[in-house]
Amino acid sequence: MDFGTAVKTGFRRYLDFEGRSIRSEYWWWMLFVFLVNIALNIFNGSIGGTLLSSLFSLIVLIPDISVSVRRLHDIGKSGWWILLWLVPLIGWVVIVYWAVQEGDVGDNEYGPDPLVAH
Repeated sequence: MDFGTAVKTGFRRYLDFEGRSIRSEYWWWMLFVFLVNIALNIFNGSIGGTLLSSLFSLIVLIPDISVSVRRLHDIGKSGWWILLWLVPLIGWVVIVYWAVQEGDVGDNEYGPDPLVAH
């Protein structure tokens, strides 16, 4: 999956907490959020405010959670594990470690393998 497709998918499936998301979808989405946040923070610094970056963060909060939950589903983990983000450092390391793992080959309890055409 390429950058543009991942961003479109992230917004299109923003309320979809079912199914699976492959690594490239997850990481392209995270790169998109990161780059937009950097750009908005630079812009906000030049005008002396935080409104745009705060608004963007609110807009992508639910899609960010949904793509993360689907990524966890791809490795066979419950989406509730996303709550590890609330545990500073250790939780973040665990989530990042899981996010870089290869997804389950074939179907798992969360759906069909997204890399296999069905």
